[in-house]
Amino acid sequence: MASSSLRLSVLGDSIAHGTGALRQEDTLGPRLAAALSAEGFDVQLSVVAVPGAVSADLPAQVRRASAQEPDLAVIVIGANDLARFVPPPSAGRFLADAVTALQAGGADVVVVPAPDMSAVPWIPPAFREIVSAASGLMQRHQAEVAAAAGARVAHVSEAIGTAFAADPQTMFAADRFHPSSAGYARIAEVLTPAVLAAARDRRDGAAA
Repeated sequence: MASSSLRLSVLGDSIAHGTGALRQEDTLGPRLAAALSAEGFDVQLSVVAVPGAVSADLPAQVRRASAQEPDLAVIVIGANDLARFVPPPSAGRFLADAVTALQAGGADVVVVPAPDMSAVPWIPPAFREIVSAASGLMQRHQAEVAAAAGARVAHVSEAIGTAFAADPQTMFAADRFHPSSAGYARIAEVLTPAVLAAARDRRDGAAA
């Protein structure tokens, strides 16, 4: 199969950026790029994600990403909105606007909603049920607004949360908050099918 050029942009927070990984190639962007390359795409990767970002920070990231004229954009956002008690409707508005703006520039968009923060080791057991419920509310709102705006939503939180809760020693970095290299490998593993599907659909649509 002839290679197909694909400009990939990754937007969002510290997970999208790769905080906690031991090596750059262990982070999410390079792992997704490698999976796309194995599928026959000639990938140009740009990571504009910023550690600590909340959804309100997406407009600036969209401007930087748009300068690269991406074909496919992956947005990973929501953890810091939860940590800072940002209401889901407020976070959702910025996410929907980001999807709309990226699509207006010609990109297909994959959205990864907030993780289940109850898996974070330093969350006290007595609060985990509340944190899990808040995470679920944010996830559902993000998924609704992203899908309504035309994005492909990657429903990966349950698979990721289960893996991280089962083996926090391995999946979390030394700070016990961000993923480790092994954690990013698991995130990429469950996210890759959605990203590949979006890339294939774009390639097939261009060939039709």
